[in-house]
Amino acid sequence: MNPAGVPEQLRRAWAIAKKDILIYYFKGPVLIFGVFMPVFLLLAFLMGGRQLPLEFLVSGLIGMTLFFTATAVSPAIFPWEGQAKTLERLASCPVSTGTIVFGDMLASLIFGIGITAVTVIIGIALGLPLLHGIVLVAGIVISAFCFSAIGMLLAVPPTNVPSNIMMLTSLIKFPLIFVSGIFVPLEQLPYWGVALAACSPLTYFTDLVRYSFTDAHFFPVLTDLAVLTVFTFFYDNGDGIAQDDDATENVG
Repeated sequence: MNPAGVPEQLRRAWAIAKKDILIYYFKGPVLIFGVFMPVFLLLAFLMGGRQLPLEFLVSGLIGMTLFFTATAVSPAIFPWEGQAKTLERLASCPVSTGTIVFGDMLASLIFGIGITAVTVIIGIALGLPLLHGIVLVAGIVISAFCFSAIGMLLAVPPTNVPSNIMMLTSLIKFPLIFVSGIFVPLEQLPYWGVALAACSPLTYFTDLVRYSFTDAHFFPVLTDLAVLTVFTFFYDNGDGIAQDDDATENVG
């Protein structure tokens, strides 16, 4: 993408995002894996009889909601479009690969932020005080970009069967949920558990959410934001390389 064409490519990326919003937001797998799954996980955890503070549970729900929603749309787009034979038409249009990827990421980002905002409002309605709103908003935006990029990376394997990608995403996302301090506070994890948690971007977002509601945190706030930003650039660069290498295979 040359500099002179950036505004036009951004306009085309937004057009791709709008197309994704209209077509894929209400698909069954997106709703199940993006909206219902975090709620079911939290309910299953509550039924275990553990007495945990409301702010801990709501913070975990917000973290899971953004993670699941932002990674629910993008992995399914390429297989569905490959199955419908629309990916070839999109690839033949005057848009760069980066524009297509960014448009799909934008659709995932909007979906994730929108559903997460509802979850935050529910938490506030339950009586949780929002102590650091700016930090929460910054964490949500940066994490939405990061998790959307992860979703695009999960869509790299060339396949026209959406269920194959969904199985792959489940194998990757569920372990991250359980090592990210959502169900067990980081303070209660052994040293090797903290080491595993430090490898997950979800850990830092959940830490920011808990800080926003409770003023308590495990990592320094600036560290949380910085690490999420590094993860975002790392995954975003990985998306560009992977999509350039596998675009032909996905179209086929």
